[in-house]
Amino acid sequence: MGAVTSSRAVRLRAAVSRAPRALHEELWAAPADRVPRVGEPGSPVWRPVFLVLLVITAVVLMVIRTNELVPHGGTVQLFAVLAAGAQSAALVAGMIRPVGAWWSATALSVVTVVVTEANAPAEGSYPPWIPAVFPMSPELLYPPPFAGVALQGGSLFLLALRVRPRRAMASLGITTGVALPLVLYAPGLPHLAPLVPALVFVTAVVLGIALRSVRLARKDLVVQVELTAEERARRTLLEERNRIARELHDVVAHHMSVISIQAQVAPHLVEHPSEELRENLTGIRQNALEALAELRRVLGVLRSEDAPAPSTRHAPQPGLDRLDELVATVRSTGLAVTVSTTGGPRPLSPGVELSAYRIVQEALSNVMRHAPGASARVEIAHRSTGLTVRVVNSPPDRPAAPSPGVRHGLLGMRERTAMLGGELATGPMPDGGWEVTAILPAGVTAAAPTPTEDVP
Repeated sequence: MGAVTSSRAVRLRAAVSRAPRALHEELWAAPADRVPRVGEPGSPVWRPVFLVLLVITAVVLMVIRTNELVPHGGTVQLFAVLAAGAQSAALVAGMIRPVGAWWSATALSVVTVVVTEANAPAEGSYPPWIPAVFPMSPELLYPPPFAGVALQGGSLFLLALRVRPRRAMASLGITTGVALPLVLYAPGLPHLAPLVPALVFVTAVVLGIALRSVRLARKDLVVQVELTAEERARRTLLEERNRIARELHDVVAHHMSVISIQAQVAPHLVEHPSEELRENLTGIRQNALEALAELRRVLGVLRSEDAPAPSTRHAPQPGLDRLDELVATVRSTGLAVTVSTTGGPRPLSPGVELSAYRIVQEALSNVMRHAPGASARVEIAHRSTGLTVRVVNSPPDRPAAPSPGVRHGLLGMRERTAMLGGELATGPMPDGGWEVTAILPAGVTAAAPTPTEDVP
């Protein structure tokens, strides 16, 4: 039993020894919440207006407080003006340094009441002209110190807006413990009932804590929304890359299969092929089969999610040769589409053909979705350095209906263009329409073009 009592005593002494340091940290050293400056992200738009209103309120309370610090029958002294001005300045300073402003307001409250009470005349003595003008109630000229309580409550409110609730409640306890003796100590000055300042201080702290909680909740919500948007954009990007990878898997697998078959058939096309030729062709076929197996092993998992229908799973990927079918399908929906081709068509790599087809497909889908009643124009320009795809639509004749879901058509076009090392430009037209222009490198060509085939 004695050991337990001794242990408790040791813990109690340790807590008492840590108390001054803890109070110093809580009520002075610990910083308040940082408010973003004007122009920074997250800066409250109402702060300049609130600061102006606070300055006006402080000036009004300074005038009232000066009158409160003048005793019955006394004249306005310089000390009363300076004390009221200092308390009002402490209220305004709470916008920048709430902890220091609260300590200053508390100290000024003690100093002003003590000094004014020490110089106060007997209660009920008025200048000779006051009873003559106000014979019934001359006390109306000397109201209770509502301004002093309001200044102290305002400092508490600004402090509670910027510190943790525990620090705000500790400040409330100190302020109440200092204010109540002052209210009861000043018989020579008009004073309030002890319940009034306590109620004002409690209301200020509770309101400040509630508004701080709302501000922090909104800040967390904004951060969560930003994280959600970033995660959604990242997921959309991955989904689009997976879709492109699935399509390119078909193209690459087709070419690897062709290489393997050609390497297998080549020895039968040569009369009396040498042993070295047979070994080289066998090595080419073996490498092609191994590369095809690795490709299917790495990218085959992409077929497990969002796999196409069995009827279309093994269909060849589309190219520019199927552009007329795409345009015919779009025209059947009521969209007027014109197609123009410039330059001499040349063999292009399957990736370029597929990307050009998908860009036109997505651009026309966007026109149907976001520009009802508009017409579209598709321009295909074959150049010596590559292929230029341009889709332009006229302004819509009516507003588009809201489109649910995540829109990532432009993202897909941008990914396809970047994958080929090309460039993509999208944006509104001066007449209110929209333009999509993609410049795709030529890729693999069969023969060098003639000068007449190039389009300037």
